[in-house]
Amino acid sequence: MIRAVADTHTFIWYLAGDKRLSEQGRRFIDTAARDGDTVAVSSISLIEAVYLAERSRVPAGTLSRLVGELLAADGVFTEVPIDQQVATIMQQVPPGEIPEMPDRIIAATALRLGVPVISRDARIQASSIQTIW
Repeated sequence: MIRAVADTHTFIWYLAGDKRLSEQGRRFIDTAARDGDTVAVSSISLIEAVYLAERSRVPAGTLSRLVGELLAADGVFTEVPIDQQVATIMQQVPPGEIPEMPDRIIAATALRLGVPVISRDARIQASSIQTIW
């Protein structure tokens, strides 16, 4: 069962053991893993990882590490593709609330799945999207 959608930084920080990930976010993911559940990651997060690496905001090998986690048989993360359902639901995410396209796609993915987003992004947290942080 998918329990939440991790935004890009949550996914990266969890795998890196980065202290910028909130304790609540880390515990939520750990609990999902322990219970045999998964945390979704939008395909846009993989694209965003490439973009962040190109700008030296994350290590160059980040994409390989993320893909490796998604391919791991015992991994807690599962990729959710951007499809027509996500595109349609994205129209329900007001650009005034969440202006960045990758964040809107992540929010729409969470709405499609009926789960919260794990994110420290202030705009997502202030929006009508349920968040965990």
